[in-house]
Amino acid sequence: ESIQKRETMSNTTPVKKQGIMICGHGSRDKDAEREFGLVAKGLRERFPHLPVEYGFLEFSAPNIHMGLNSLLSQGVEEIYAVPGMLFAATHAKNDIPSVLTTYEEKNAGLHITYGRELGLQDDMIEAFQARIYESLGLDPQNPPENLYDTLLVVVGRGTSDTSANAEAAKLTRIVSENMGFGWADTVYSGVTYPSVGVGLENLMKLGYKRIVVAPYFLFTGRLIKRIQGYVDKVAQANPAIEFIQTPYLSDHPRVIDAFQHRVEEIMQDQLQTGEETLMSSFKRRLAAGEVDVHHHHAEFVDPQDDTNGLSDFDLKHAVVSTGGTSHSSVLKPHGHGHSHSHDHGHSHDHGHGHSHGVYKHIGHPMGPRTMIGEGICCCFMGQFTDEILEEEKDKIDGDCTKTAFAHRK
Repeated sequence: ESIQKRETMSNTTPVKKQGIMICGHGSRDKDAEREFGLVAKGLRERFPHLPVEYGFLEFSAPNIHMGLNSLLSQGVEEIYAVPGMLFAATHAKNDIPSVLTTYEEKNAGLHITYGRELGLQDDMIEAFQARIYESLGLDPQNPPENLYDTLLVVVGRGTSDTSANAEAAKLTRIVSENMGFGWADTVYSGVTYPSVGVGLENLMKLGYKRIVVAPYFLFTGRLIKRIQGYVDKVAQANPAIEFIQTPYLSDHPRVIDAFQHRVEEIMQDQLQTGEETLMSSFKRRLAAGEVDVHHHHAEFVDPQDDTNGLSDFDLKHAVVSTGGTSHSSVLKPHGHGHSHSHDHGHSHDHGHGHSHGVYKHIGHPMGPRTMIGEGICCCFMGQFTDEILEEEKDKIDGDCTKTAFAHRK
């Protein structure tokens, strides 16, 4: 069902003005903010007759409310909202639906339909493969039969969501078979394991003389800079190996295609395929008391998001969360809620339905603790328990937020 068909409906049913909203995570990195705007620009070219706005959950302007307000001010009554996220982790599953639901409830006559995350659509896989071929100096339209002499290392975001981490590993397998790499593996830049540096050091033992490090990220930001810092560090220590850094996806035409398909799915009522949508899953869990939702203020902070560290805003609005024996006195941004702890050593924040407590593998020997004292990035320090900080105290060095590679302007 096309837009044109909808607009030729009988006069008895007034057609609601439609608009598109792209919902991003947000970053303190201004380049990431600017690059996200390129997606909106690309979609405006694909949907020239519809207003297209974008907004972020946190850190950045415009926030999602501002984008929705802009659509409303243009007379839009039917909003097609899509998460600007590669995989469905907590933000796409809880935080964005929460913001959209709250906003819709406050604005009578407004209808918001929430689409799917980008996922492993063919468009996304092809965009990723094109970036890899280009970084190797090869033509994506005329690729070699295989790359058996080359090791592929895909860098995933790395979250506390097992399924999202597994999707990154699935992507690695698909791309490895499509392109014919000699070996391929997945490392992660976020809270899970293996972390980039220690992962590369282990994979070098396979003996490949050419290693492609390909971050599966839409845009730049602290995590991209963290990856670059680690690859540079490992490359300098191993001059006999050629390290090739693949650029992130950005607004590759196939990425814009993937966003377009997600919008068209909503327009053509193709979301209900017998499975729960992101929104219907959220509403079911909300009704069952599995998710906390309060009215969101403009920006809020995910305590498990290690890309940004604590800002002045966070420090001024922080509460000290003290847990049993496992961690205490860890600053946690608090939103509008409160924290409480249990003797079994993990705290719960209530407020925005996007708190996660402490990730169960945060202390993994191949995880983020391997980054302590490396001088690459230290945004993740606030996530460690006191036990881990005590064990790693000899590595903790000065105020890394001012000196670390990923924090340089």
